[in-house]
Amino acid sequence: MTAKAFVRRDRRLREDAEAALAPAATRSTGSRGRERAEPSDAFRTAFERDRDRILHSKAFRRLKHKTQVFINPEGDHYVTRLTHTLQVTQIARALAGGLGLNEPLAEAIALGHDVGHTPFGHTGEEALAPYFPQGWHHAVQGVRILTTLEDLNLTWETRDGIRAHTWKITPPPTTPEGHCVRFADRIAYLSHDALDAIRAGMVTVADFPAATRDHLGEPGRQWIGRLIQAVLDHSLAAGRVEMDPQLLAVMHELRDFMFARVYLSDYNESRRQAAITVVRQLMDYHLAHPDEMPATYRDNDAALVTQVADYVAGMTDRYALAMHDRLFRPVLFDVPRQAL
Repeated sequence: MTAKAFVRRDRRLREDAEAALAPAATRSTGSRGRERAEPSDAFRTAFERDRDRILHSKAFRRLKHKTQVFINPEGDHYVTRLTHTLQVTQIARALAGGLGLNEPLAEAIALGHDVGHTPFGHTGEEALAPYFPQGWHHAVQGVRILTTLEDLNLTWETRDGIRAHTWKITPPPTTPEGHCVRFADRIAYLSHDALDAIRAGMVTVADFPAATRDHLGEPGRQWIGRLIQAVLDHSLAAGRVEMDPQLLAVMHELRDFMFARVYLSDYNESRRQAAITVVRQLMDYHLAHPDEMPATYRDNDAALVTQVADYVAGMTDRYALAMHDRLFRPVLFDVPRQAL
């Protein structure tokens, strides 16, 4: 192998290559920067550094033991918050790459978009809401984790994309890469949650809306491919990141179906109520016993309720269940055996 076999692609070369991106793309050299200035990396662009910092964070690692839809499921093939995040990242990169946008920025936002989730998914989010007058949202918590609890000093664009990755949040993402993650998140969760629901025996393929079956085909790869294509084709024509209106309506109908038949189903209701009880009892216990929270990974300048929520929300499903058992299950042994 000769000395000419490789090319040194340092940061300067990578930044220069961004000139070939689409006019609407976000360039790392045009970033609004970080909260604290720091020297540039020799090889990586600012957005590549964001991606790597999130990937190596503790919050990202915890996603492997956090619920996506099914709480504490039996079986190894159900989607977790980590596998969902990886699928969102792949779809976001496909969208960004197909539109000539900045793929590392889309990847960084996608990798970080769900690090603020509680144990037990959106159910945990619901459980925490009464403790905060403004409500509690995982997107806000995700930014808090990455700026305060772990303080990765990310660029403004990555933080903005994480802040506004869900469609409920206003204002929407400032960058087109952030909009790619919005679509990627919805495409991913509808596709893999449908497969999990079929695996769990909650629905069959024939149960899905006729428009879904007609336009998207079989759940899984076909859905993902056709929805990605619907974003690419329409965005290229419209000059902004959007989905073909006809398929957008199909996706919205599919989402309504998934809420009615899966997310809010009777099958999940008992598990959902149990999860809410676990989270709220852990909150109440640590509000009454704050000294039992570890000193690490704690913002001592925040109000106590925020500190406790940081701690409880950061738990994985299995850690929350184990702690709840340790704190509350021994009460059962005070009951006479003949009463059990």
